[in-house]
Amino acid sequence: MPRRSAGVLLYRRGAGGAVEVLLGHMGGPFWARKDDGAWSVPKGEYGDGEEPLAIAHREFEEELGSPVPASDLVPLGELRAGAKVLTVWAAEGDLDAAAAVSNTFELEWPPRSGRVQEFPEIDRAAWFGVDEARGKLVKGQVPFLDRLAALLAT
Repeated sequence: MPRRSAGVLLYRRGAGGAVEVLLGHMGGPFWARKDDGAWSVPKGEYGDGEEPLAIAHREFEEELGSPVPASDLVPLGELRAGAKVLTVWAAEGDLDAAAAVSNTFELEWPPRSGRVQEFPEIDRAAWFGVDEARGKLVKGQVPFLDRLAALLAT
């Protein structure tokens, strides 16, 4: 059984109507010096019996420190990304990316040191135009940008 995650891809219309998406830079030492391919849709894992949309809302709030600033969420569907199946919804809204504050996780760092440290799940958030976001997102999530573009074109 693959692990499952659910998230919300928040978007807004910027200058001239250009679509921008809100992404989170993954926290922790592995991602600290990476930029391209190191950003993610705010999301999190869920188990059997949990409602994916409820998890998407919860994870957005945990990772960005704010509830989803929209009431209408549109499903972008599922896709397999590595060992996970991701389910993502699109929502139009705005959020101050600079004010984002994430929950944390513990990790033994440096490896085999016996020292456990806390790191934010998302160490910063930012708005990107869709084309720039293609290079920022981890590769497995890029198809959600295409799905968002198709949704907005209709």
